[in-house]
Amino acid sequence: MPAAHVGQLDNDQCSTLSVRMPLTVVAENDNRVATAGFSDIGFTLSFQRIDVALLRAARSRASCHPADRAALLAFKAAITAHPHGLLRTWDPSAAAADCCGGWYGVSCDPAGAGGRVSNLTLSGAGQDFEIVTLTGTLSPALGNLTGLRILSLAGLAKLTGPLPPSLGRLSLLTELRLSGKQPHRPDPPVLLRPPSPRIPPPERQPPLRRDPAIRFRLVLLKFLALDENQFAGAIPPSIGKLSALERLDLQSNDLTGEIPMEIGNLRTSPTSTSRRTESPAAYRNPLSSNRLSGSLPPSIGDLRSMQRWYLLGNELTGEIPESIGSLSSLDTLYFGNNQFTGKIPSGIGNLARLLTLDLSRNNLTGPIPDEIAGLQSLGLLDLSFNPINQPALPSWLGKMPGLFELHLAGIGVSGPMPEWLAAMSSLGELDLSSNKLSGELPPWIGNMTGLVTLNLSRNELRSAIPESFKNLATLMELDLSDNELYGPIRPVLAKATSDPLGGGRGRRGIGGDGVGGEVRGVRKPGTGGRIPGTMAKMASLTELRMAGDGLEGGIPEGLLDIPRLQVFDVSDNRLTGPIPPHKARLPAGGFRGNAGLCGNPLPPCKEG
Repeated sequence: MPAAHVGQLDNDQCSTLSVRMPLTVVAENDNRVATAGFSDIGFTLSFQRIDVALLRAARSRASCHPADRAALLAFKAAITAHPHGLLRTWDPSAAAADCCGGWYGVSCDPAGAGGRVSNLTLSGAGQDFEIVTLTGTLSPALGNLTGLRILSLAGLAKLTGPLPPSLGRLSLLTELRLSGKQPHRPDPPVLLRPPSPRIPPPERQPPLRRDPAIRFRLVLLKFLALDENQFAGAIPPSIGKLSALERLDLQSNDLTGEIPMEIGNLRTSPTSTSRRTESPAAYRNPLSSNRLSGSLPPSIGDLRSMQRWYLLGNELTGEIPESIGSLSSLDTLYFGNNQFTGKIPSGIGNLARLLTLDLSRNNLTGPIPDEIAGLQSLGLLDLSFNPINQPALPSWLGKMPGLFELHLAGIGVSGPMPEWLAAMSSLGELDLSSNKLSGELPPWIGNMTGLVTLNLSRNELRSAIPESFKNLATLMELDLSDNELYGPIRPVLAKATSDPLGGGRGRRGIGGDGVGGEVRGVRKPGTGGRIPGTMAKMASLTELRMAGDGLEGGIPEGLLDIPRLQVFDVSDNRLTGPIPPHKARLPAGGFRGNAGLCGNPLPPCKEG
């Protein structure tokens, strides 16, 4: 470390220490145009060889580099409107021409570190959830910000046009965030286009091709978020060259084609500062809501640092590779709404950290592998609407201590409800709808006091509603429709009420003391009876569906004026009398099929 002699040392009455120190800068090789800047200047003040103070000078602020200033002004020129004033401070006048000195969203390195623009961040989220917009296109001049490490233009909903290929020149870039609901981004991003030696089939070929020399220089990129745009085309094999990538978000676009084998190459580089230096570094990989097709490559097993993987809502086919069992860091897996076939891989049982497993709405066959019983941390299991065709549910499901949500709708379960369900004290949501459950509603359901949601609709249950249902104090949603239930529904409406742990899910509980929610009727042949007047006190009720339930009598006063009521359907019953006056706009279809009903929105009642 170089040493220097203090030229002057003063101490005033306010104990402010002023130091003046001569420094000589020597330019080697007769370089007469050399300049020098200083950053993080510090030295230790010693007295009789004892360090008494560490003195640091303030960082010298950089002035705007001419190339960066020109690039930013070109970016502003391509913006036709910024009604929220995001670029108001970007003033090209001489008095305010320093982009490093107060231009909103712009940060620069210190002068001693080059003084170049390092961060351009403009957010579409304003105060009080206000949506902030920029109207215009992205200028190719952004590629001239060669010192840029962060480019974030997330949520600016009126940016349009293609992604400039010049962004491939930003070799220092570590974060690229362009997520948002932009209306038109037709071109796939240049950094994801395949190199010219590997030309994809004609139907997958990107609309535009450019020199690969500017395409693969973003080797430092750690965060790539291009979600909720309209990027089209295939994910190319070049994705595997983003060796430092930790977060990839391409969901809600129009991407097609197969997931390339090279996705398994997403590994942490030796110089990465990632908290995990083992391969790979793609901790989150949302690819949901695209049109990806084909089979998953076996190389997905190499993504051992993957924590969360979202593939729901695509068109993926084939079997789920057994190599998925190698993703030892995975805690969330959403593969629902695809076209996967074959059996559920037993290797999923190796994912000891898994908290969420959603394989719903595929074409997976049974049986449910017993290895899933080893996932003792699992909180959500959704295998709904797969042709598993497993008449009896495995009893080990009742021994999974952390299971809170169990969704097994439409998987071919038949027979009576398994009694071991009663012992699942942690269970909050149970969906066994669209199966072939038969017999009676068992009274022991009343012992499942942690239930928040219970859906047993579209089965073959035939019984009265057990009186023990009144014990389900935390129940928010109940759907028993399309069964053969009979008798009064009072056990449901008279139940005690209590907010469940983590409540506030939007539809609040079913009860008669001011807590509302969603009530779905029970059909075939119908419960009969009258609509209780106490239902008018369910202040948070949003939906009431009791069509075809054999109801008699009139509609209670005040029921139609519940403030949050959005759906009211009592059609095809035996209700009579005038419909109570109400302010809510309810369609007539919800009242039809009741010969004795009259009044708004049905024809007026006859006098006398």
